[in-house]
Amino acid sequence: MSHADLIASLEVLDAGQSWTTDVIIIGAGPVGLFSVFELGLLDIKAHLVDILDKPGGQCAELYPEKPIYDIPAWPIISGSDLTDRLLEQIAPFGAKYHFNEMAVAIEKVEQEDGTIKWKLTTDQGTKIEARCIIIAAGGGSFQPKKPPIPGIDGFENLGAGKGVHYAVRKMEAFRGKKIVISGGGDSALDWTVNLANVAERITLVHRRDDFRAAPHTVSQMRQLVADGKMDLVIGQATALKGETGHNLESITIEDNDGNEQHIDADAFLPFFGLTMKLGPVAEFGLNLHENLIPVDTEKFETSTKQVFAIGDINYYPGKLKLILSGFHEAALMSQQAFRYVYPEKKLRFQYTTSSSELQKKMGVK
Repeated sequence: MSHADLIASLEVLDAGQSWTTDVIIIGAGPVGLFSVFELGLLDIKAHLVDILDKPGGQCAELYPEKPIYDIPAWPIISGSDLTDRLLEQIAPFGAKYHFNEMAVAIEKVEQEDGTIKWKLTTDQGTKIEARCIIIAAGGGSFQPKKPPIPGIDGFENLGAGKGVHYAVRKMEAFRGKKIVISGGGDSALDWTVNLANVAERITLVHRRDDFRAAPHTVSQMRQLVADGKMDLVIGQATALKGETGHNLESITIEDNDGNEQHIDADAFLPFFGLTMKLGPVAEFGLNLHENLIPVDTEKFETSTKQVFAIGDINYYPGKLKLILSGFHEAALMSQQAFRYVYPEKKLRFQYTTSSSELQKKMGVK
């Protein structure tokens, strides 16, 4: 199924309404999406809440076309392809999605029978009640560090391949464009190399002739410069010229001696890193460890009963911030979530390879 078809098939709910489900997953990145699979095998229904306008989290937002090499059975896969494969895998389980919404508060709700539910409220007024809350929000909300250039906000959101961009979502959008990239880390060098054969002209700007990126990528960049296929300018971008809100025309670069030059540009890509903000999750009343949420390693439950944290947002001794670690955490979390959602049922562990019951749930024919 194509990416467009997968996105069109998702059941995205309108904001501002009230819902009831089994579990709420905060974050629709790879770990949140895979949780739908593990929960679905146990007949647990889920609603996912994400501040982004689409599934995939950091993979889809920051590096959709950048290769990932450590997903089991995939020697190489892009962030967008990984998202699509996960969406295919979880399609039979009927998850509901709340995009462009931030989880701002959770509230304990005691039931008449003495059991506990949790009510989550979003910044759009949506209210969802469930037995469990699963925080799979990566490291929180990632925001780009903007260079201190006057008026830079006026050149953002001008459209594909135009103006200021802090991430490359579609390489084709930059085909035939004059691009200036600023930065000296992996993102700046990776996209310089990857866009060199797409853009009309690439100029890399860095304040010194020394880079923090992988040596191999730096060597590739220097070879492109030597071959005359791109330009390297030592200095800093200090001004953007063009019609604010409509189009970018050129970028002013100042070298270390104060000399200025003006470089024609359709697009400016500053890669100065990201600022990670835990956001409203920090106000949920959970114990925190250096802006991360401590969990046990049996159930990945937080200090608050029926609230779990999986993926990059959690902390425990030996934690590795890898997608595959989050997948493992999702599997164990789901076992405990079952006990809260179905307290009267006995949990029976089954293998998908041999259980016709599970295969039926997955849509296997």
